[in-house]
Amino acid sequence: MAAALEFNVDGRPVEFPDDGASLMEVLRDRLGVSTVKDGCSPQGQCGCCTVWVDGKPRVSCVTPARRVAGRDITTLAGLPSETRTGWAEAFCAAGASQCGFCTPGIIMRLAGLDARSGGDRSRSAAATALAAHLCRCTGWQTILEAWENYGAAGSNRDWAAATRRAELEGGVPQEVGAAVSLGEGGFADDTVPEEALVALSDGRGGWALGETVTEARAVAEKVQGRRTPTELPMPLEFPEGDWAVRLRTSWVEPAYLETDASWCVPGGEPASPLANGGAFGAKLTSPLPGVARQLADEHGRPVRVLWSREDAVRHGPKRPPVAIGIADDGRGVARVVRTPGVSDSIASVAPGLEVQELDVDGPPTSIAIRGAGWVEATVALSALGDGTGEIVVPGGGSAWAEWREGSLQIRVRCGDPLDEIVLRSYCIGAAHMAYSWVTSEALTVDPTGEVHDLTIRSFGVVPASRMPPVEVEVESSDDPPINGSDAVFAAVAAATWRATGHPPDWPTGPPDR
Repeated sequence: MAAALEFNVDGRPVEFPDDGASLMEVLRDRLGVSTVKDGCSPQGQCGCCTVWVDGKPRVSCVTPARRVAGRDITTLAGLPSETRTGWAEAFCAAGASQCGFCTPGIIMRLAGLDARSGGDRSRSAAATALAAHLCRCTGWQTILEAWENYGAAGSNRDWAAATRRAELEGGVPQEVGAAVSLGEGGFADDTVPEEALVALSDGRGGWALGETVTEARAVAEKVQGRRTPTELPMPLEFPEGDWAVRLRTSWVEPAYLETDASWCVPGGEPASPLANGGAFGAKLTSPLPGVARQLADEHGRPVRVLWSREDAVRHGPKRPPVAIGIADDGRGVARVVRTPGVSDSIASVAPGLEVQELDVDGPPTSIAIRGAGWVEATVALSALGDGTGEIVVPGGGSAWAEWREGSLQIRVRCGDPLDEIVLRSYCIGAAHMAYSWVTSEALTVDPTGEVHDLTIRSFGVVPASRMPPVEVEVESSDDPPINGSDAVFAAVAAATWRATGHPPDWPTGPPDR
């Protein structure tokens, strides 16, 4: 019999057998504390599972439960209601939460900082504290604004309009409101029936099942991979020719925080892995709902299917790498990793480019990833002139971006804004994604197609402390509302590439600001 562990969770004593589980598993799976999120377990690199241990923030996925015996654990659910409500309202008012998956851990970090800061609201202190966290949606700035404005009175908003704007920008149904900041976005793995089996990838094409995550990992006999330092090879060669503009990209990980998850009861419909966000298009074809349905029918009981962070990196779709050469007249060649629909995507904005799709060993690709194909072609064409013009995207939205004195200035036009807080949040998030993509993001994939960057910190996503300020101007109109953040994504990528001097290979490193 395993020895018993005793500790306090949110003010009440609990007792569990010491079977090797992490603190996160005890909190989520045995106590049902769903505000503790699993974004990278067991890497300890995303901060989504942050709780307090004796009043100090700690990531719970790499904390063995036995190490907190006799100690006090505080989760977001255990904060005083006025504190929890205050942070939720501050995040909502600033647009600091979109999918809401990472924000419970971030709120625990900021609430801990607040308790120690003596009222100091410096943005730099918060940015430093957030080094332990990753947010892919918001671009950090709105989170820092929520920190600065915690306690300020909220404003009345049209939540139906705000939700509609979020759905236009995110591309899938989404919720907007203070509760989203508290992690209540309806994520698949937060709604699993208690009696569900757990299914994890065994790394050999099959699924290892157990009554708990710990048991399933033992059955799988697999330890998640770590980063292997390797030279970054570019997957494609440039087309031959004397080109005025050349642009080449590598493999890039979408890096959505909520890894794919689903569950199903026998004969039922599986839970959607999209929940409160579409992972920038990367989850639209997730195989996990089908696996959950199959395993539930096979075993005659509910089954919960989870991808680890390594699984998402190895098997989730990436934006197809390109190698583009363009002459002064706008004609040229775009070489691209073979991807269904990518030729049409490029042709929609660059009819003068001959598209050559090539078979390359590597992870799967998809044009469902934000702007895949047409953004790269649009950015490459922008370098033929001074690059300062407005960018109009296939969906009709338009944006302009420029660097001024170390900050990104953005102007966006996308019809009726509906809710400027939500629109601004998505535009800042798109700016962060574009800036990070151009300057620092890439996956190491060797010539055999093996991915070596398997931890979330190895993807190159720019942290809060290194993201430049972003100013967004919304040009309102009475036209029907359309997506605006995709245009911002393209415009910021073009402006950032211009600021770095148009080196042909991405990532370029940061511009000299």
